[in-house]
Amino acid sequence: VSLKVKAQLEEKEGKTFDVFTAVEFKTQLVAGTNYFIKVHVGNEEFMHLRVFKSLPHENEQLSLHSYQGSKTKHDELAYF
Repeated sequence: VSLKVKAQLEEKEGKTFDVFTAVEFKTQLVAGTNYFIKVHVGNEEFMHLRVFKSLPHENEQLSLHSYQGSKTKHDELAYF
């Protein structure tokens, strides 16, 4: 997962993550692509992220659109 997305999540959560490892992802085509990513953030804690990547001609950066905390390794990664 990009450092830009990590920084966006840390800003929204008001904390930093020593561990930030993507362990699963799904995609959804829209006017660009939504990536749904399960991220290990330390200990037994996981977060689900929805990251948007615009179409190439729009030349925009990855953007964290929403996220869900308090997830476990075994929680199903679903569209949200």
